[in-house]
Amino acid sequence: MKVIGDDLLAGLMADMRHAAEAEILPRFRAITADAVRAKTALDDLVTDADIGAERVLSERLGERLRGVTIIGEEAVSGDASILSRLEKAELAAVIDPVDGTWHFAHGSPMFGSILAIVSGGETIAGLIHYPLSGDFLVARRGGGAWHLAADGTPTRLSVAAPTPVGEMHGFIPLHMFAPDLQAKLAPRVTRFHRTTTWRCSAWEYRMLATGAMSFCLNEGLKPWDHAAGVLIHAEAGGHAAIMSGEAYQPAMTTGHLLAAPDAASWMAVRDALLVA
Repeated sequence: MKVIGDDLLAGLMADMRHAAEAEILPRFRAITADAVRAKTALDDLVTDADIGAERVLSERLGERLRGVTIIGEEAVSGDASILSRLEKAELAAVIDPVDGTWHFAHGSPMFGSILAIVSGGETIAGLIHYPLSGDFLVARRGGGAWHLAADGTPTRLSVAAPTPVGEMHGFIPLHMFAPDLQAKLAPRVTRFHRTTTWRCSAWEYRMLATGAMSFCLNEGLKPWDHAAGVLIHAEAGGHAAIMSGEAYQPAMTTGHLLAAPDAASWMAVRDALLVA
């Protein structure tokens, strides 16, 4: 399994900054109608910033990590077979060039860029970059999770303290679940103090890893949304697993992922939701 040293981590961050400065920031709040397109649904968008940032970052990572398999969200959108390479790749880079594209396209600052480095089927480094503020969340397996300010100042991250279910704040994207599951979930969300959805994994994982929110239930398992965030959350002390109890792996494509402050909290949230 490859080791991500300090120099390599700094290089990955530099690559993400470069892609943001070249392709994302110049287009923020300057998007024209012909630069936004729908993918799978009217609110599942892609912009020229997504495509350009993924291209630039892919090129930089290919130079930095020789032989790396690139798994980019937009590339997979064009060729779904690319995703199948992740499970057996010796070294892979999973890219979400603009996570929160709906926000980005509508001038909202709630977006970020996500990069996961996967080796032997496990995420060994996770990075989330927030281009507007210039800061990062980063984690390496076994090295803790950190917030790095734009000037490089590090702060160790910790998830929320365990609390009773009735005091928990969490993310549940109710609208994304199948109608039968929506009907089961809807009355159960009232068991928590507050639930919401931000339509942006980069910011939802930030809220989990900084302790601002307690839990998150996800409808889908796209690796560009979760491979980095699950590692950051775990290194901040959290516990995440598929609702069946199975450990999360980046190559998974089915199941509902639940993240919580610890194993006991995870069980309490799952029992409150009772979703298979």
